[in-house]
Amino acid sequence: MTPEPIIAVLDDDAAVRDSLRLLLMASGYQVAVFSSPLEFLDSDAPTRCACLVVDVRMPGLTGLEVQERLVARGSTLPVIVMTGHGDVPLAVAAMKAGALDFIEKPFEEETLLASLQSALSRPRAVADAAPPSAGAETPSPEALACLDALTPRELDVLQGLVDGKPNKIIAFDLSISPRTVEIHRARVMEKMRASSLSHLVRLALAAGIRPNAG
Repeated sequence: MTPEPIIAVLDDDAAVRDSLRLLLMASGYQVAVFSSPLEFLDSDAPTRCACLVVDVRMPGLTGLEVQERLVARGSTLPVIVMTGHGDVPLAVAAMKAGALDFIEKPFEEETLLASLQSALSRPRAVADAAPPSAGAETPSPEALACLDALTPRELDVLQGLVDGKPNKIIAFDLSISPRTVEIHRARVMEKMRASSLSHLVRLALAAGIRPNAG
């Protein structure tokens, strides 16, 4: 019998570690929990685990920096980043660097489990073949069709989101109010049929939109 995949959970919050461990074990996974980035990186978890679920902000190293160290080692371990609302730009940066997904706290249990299932169904060889910064497939006809429905201003807002910018910075760049950005963002989500910001970023990447340098 094939053993269940081992999921690594890296978070400095003990309550989060415990709740995720219980959820994942109840869902049939084996779980290895870590309280610090160095504890995780110094262990054999990067080679024996099937996926890493990591908080984006921790003392010492961020989740993004943990991911960058994994990439530098040549690791193809799938990474899912957990982020607070204000840390979305950092999470988008993680996706640019190769993270498969990010989920915003607080999230539904089903959201994490669906993201895990998607990560585990992706062959590790795919990660070997793709450059870390790509994070996207060949432009999808469906994504392109949704993109065609956006107005020029909505495209501007979408580009800002893909760049990892918060609403206030997008508003400043476009000389509009943050509230107007929120309205455009909601319309973009609806037209792109995106269920979450991470889903929207993946759709935009699949449609050929690339983050601007810097």
